[in-house]
Amino acid sequence: MMKHLRTVEDVMTHAVISVDRRTPFKDVVESMRQWRISALPVVSEEGRVAGVVSEADLLLKAQGADESRAVTAGQLMTVPAVTVTKDATIPGAARLMARGHLKRLPVVDGDGHLIGVVSRGDLLKIYLRPDADIAEELRELIMAELIPAGSAMVQVHVADGIVHLDGSIPDPALKDVLVRVARTVPGVVDVSAVRLDTEVRS
Repeated sequence: MMKHLRTVEDVMTHAVISVDRRTPFKDVVESMRQWRISALPVVSEEGRVAGVVSEADLLLKAQGADESRAVTAGQLMTVPAVTVTKDATIPGAARLMARGHLKRLPVVDGDGHLIGVVSRGDLLKIYLRPDADIAEELRELIMAELIPAGSAMVQVHVADGIVHLDGSIPDPALKDVLVRVARTVPGVVDVSAVRLDTEVRS
């Protein structure tokens, strides 16, 4: 069974490629090429994230031709760096990336020390979760926590990440609650509750 993926810590990469403020322009370019990444965290001597240097930063400086050879990561980097903590939610990290048009985010601890990195691809791992795991978690949530014991029976089916809820419920207002809760479960793409009603079926 795949682990429930809820926070950045669940999907982030712990082995991080970074540079310090004194790293020369050419070495930054080489690191990006070697590791096939588009941005690098710049860390201070204490291991805290001081900024981020991206391909865009390098291209802007490269327009200065020969001057680029004397430039360091500290002069190129964007500050302040947009970072995320390991306990941030996956949707929260995704919103940060979307707002900043970022492909990767440095992950820091409470003191700002670099402990990992999370990419767009990492955040999409939740959609690789097996349908059976999603259905099992939803059944536990619905029948154990949301519906009073013995008051109703809701069938949960999941296909390609799409949740189908079928059955009867004691209160019509509960339908919207079940749909909202289902959407929060990692791996859920959409929710269909067209056959969820308040009539008891024989």
